[in-house]
Amino acid sequence: MTVHTLHRFDRRTLLSAGAASLLAAHLPTPARAASSGLKVTVVTGSPHRHGSSFLLTDEFIRGAKEVGAEVYRFDAAFKRVTACSGCDHCGLGAADCVYRDDMFELNPHLIDADLIVLSTPLYYFGFSAQLKLVIDRFYAINSQLHSPRKAVLLAAAWNSNDWTFPALAHHYETLVRYMGWEDVGQILGTSCGTRSQTESTEFPRLAYELGKKVCARA
Repeated sequence: MTVHTLHRFDRRTLLSAGAASLLAAHLPTPARAASSGLKVTVVTGSPHRHGSSFLLTDEFIRGAKEVGAEVYRFDAAFKRVTACSGCDHCGLGAADCVYRDDMFELNPHLIDADLIVLSTPLYYFGFSAQLKLVIDRFYAINSQLHSPRKAVLLAAAWNSNDWTFPALAHHYETLVRYMGWEDVGQILGTSCGTRSQTESTEFPRLAYELGKKVCARA
């Protein structure tokens, strides 16, 4: 099993589960556990509340809260999110989206976030449809979102082939580059087909450690 962890030091690290402890060497040094005040918005795309990607999400959030981050979570699969129709009424954020749905609950938290976390199960080598709906709706607040902030990707897949995650990672990295964000970590869990399988891997621990380290402020 492998985890690809990408950090904003122009450094890509490929870790086996046996070498997962090397992750710490490529993450920022954690600050003392004081309130950081970092605003974190987590958007999940899994339709399974007790699934593998939710486990990674829960562990990331646990780590983030331990260092004082303010976390807002939006579980897209259990919200009303309409697919973007490309009508361009919003004009990339110049006006409100024509669809009055739960994105209006999420949008202020996206705009105010210091860190945006995208969490998804791997569906046909990409984001889940539920998360992709949210990403497509970024269009309506594009001008407000298109500004420096940090980003993290959490994902879980059944497969463990070396070609399991590159398509998803590239999509995420392209999105981050376009938005002007800074990628500060990716936890890409392979052999995580079920929650019990995921619990037996090192990925939940890695997600927890990443949450602590990227949300800690000196």
